[in-house]
Amino acid sequence: MYRFSNTVIGFLNLFTLLASIPIIGAGLWMARSSTTCEKFLQTPLLFIGFIILIVSLAGFIGACFHVAWALWLYLFVMLFLIGALMGLTVFGFAVTSQGGGVDVPGKAYKEYHLQNYSPWLRKRIKDPQYWETIRACILGSKTCATVITWTPYDYLTKDLTPIQSGCCKPPTSCNYGLTTMGQDPDCYHWNNDPNFLCYECDSCKAGVLEDVRRDWQKISVLNIVMLVLLIGIYSIGCCAFQNTKRAVSDYPHGENRMSKVRPRWDFYWWRWWHDRRHQLY
Repeated sequence: MYRFSNTVIGFLNLFTLLASIPIIGAGLWMARSSTTCEKFLQTPLLFIGFIILIVSLAGFIGACFHVAWALWLYLFVMLFLIGALMGLTVFGFAVTSQGGGVDVPGKAYKEYHLQNYSPWLRKRIKDPQYWETIRACILGSKTCATVITWTPYDYLTKDLTPIQSGCCKPPTSCNYGLTTMGQDPDCYHWNNDPNFLCYECDSCKAGVLEDVRRDWQKISVLNIVMLVLLIGIYSIGCCAFQNTKRAVSDYPHGENRMSKVRPRWDFYWWRWWHDRRHQLY
């Protein structure tokens, strides 16, 4: 008899199977683009898309066509995904617990300091190859195009994003009219050239990390919702797996319906003794 859990798993996996197609398409479209930022994102998108496609296909075939090995593979990968997502969520909250902006007196925006962020994020952002990729992304996005035309009054009244605050202007504490001795090291990295600005400043790296921290915290909350959903789907999948392994007559898998197929351990000894007794008498 076709069971409810198999139907639910079949529909859920058909939905995720169709949802994986635009994810893979987006990754392939990014692969054709010349923008560095998009190339940086294409590999994770393609990986996630293909994993969802394979897992959903296995779950759909196993649930709808009662293929036990496909459902077993589906449940195994699902268990791995639940564990990986749980570890990623805990790790995400751990590395993003530090950070945040510092209020600037008389300004609407905040400034960000690299030392306020977790050691793991600082080590990652200081990697030259990694930073060159991000720097190219910021340049390509023209994030600073409007900020460099601001007047002093604009700096007093307008807010800035973390990246704009760190990369598009020197730190507020910099004083270029008097001596430059003993100032923030970022003051020496500032350059009026639109291709340089403060892209090599620690404040720029801190602004990027602040954006990453905010996005990662949002994703971590979403991960918790996804964990609850995946655990629910996994539970239904276990029921579907048991139904697939069940015989048509509703006997549980592994239970022998013929009681005499496997005799008890003393059957042969009893049979031998019975034949010998008949021979003697």
